Amino acid sequence: MKNASKEIFRPLKESNFFFNCHKDISCFNDCCAKLRLILTPYDILRIKNRLELSSDEFLSLYTDTVIEPQSPFPMVKLKMNRKGEKSCPFVTEAGCRIYKDRPGACRLYPLGRASSLVEGGKGVIEKFFVVEESHCRGFRENKSWTLNEWIDHEGVAEYSRMNDQWLKLVTASRKLGGNAITQKIQMFFMASYNLDKFRAFLFKSRFFDLFEVDSDLKKELRDQDVSLMEFGIKWLGFSLFGDKTLQPKGHGREFKTSA
Repeated sequence: MKNASKEIFRPLKESNFFFNCHKDISCFNDCCAKLRLILTPYDILRIKNRLELSSDEFLSLYTDTVIEPQSPFPMVKLKMNRKGEKSCPFVTEAGCRIYKDRPGACRLYPLGRASSLVEGGKGVIEKFFVVEESHCRGFRENKSWTLNEWIDHEGVAEYSRMNDQWLKLVTASRKLGGNAITQKIQMFFMASYNLDKFRAFLFKSRFFDLFEVDSDLKKELRDQDVSLMEFGIKWLGFSLFGDKTLQPKGHGREFKTSA
């Protein structure tokens, strides 16, 4: 998340930090404008369900697609209001109207998080830092937090757990193998950001004829968005990088994707 005001990033080395945000503080809502906020699949899932929108509707109304120079994969960022202060489309004078389902970056603020996988992919190493923006008066408030208190209070752990699965793919140093790179990028976009279309892809193609998926999981994929998202990440590992995250039926059969 990036605001036009000056930012100071410092490691969170102290045992606690002081911060509080409330509607009576003079800078209330100032941090919710002119953002370059990249959304994760879990962010999108939570927000679209909160708004009772389809994936297509949410992506069309509230996001732009961007290509980062360091990644082959398209990213999705939240679209700011086009007029005035270019504020977040979900902010009101009373605060965030999707607060319980706000994105992980908003949830963690005023902290930032850097993570890296433990060798072998088992576990994550986390480092946290404080983002002090010049306009923010929250750091002058007399409310003390430890890191664990803040994470628990803001519901950060669930978002980190869900996001780390996907970030493992996005930050992989491996190159996309094989042919049909454009088709693989389309598959990445669908399985990451458009769960409605991904569900239709699974159930209207021959997918379940070609991959081992037990009946209980198949029911979850039809009914539960989180299970579908996690399955999509496994499918991307398999289809993009050849990871053994799914079990094909038979031998030597190639599944043709169509996004």
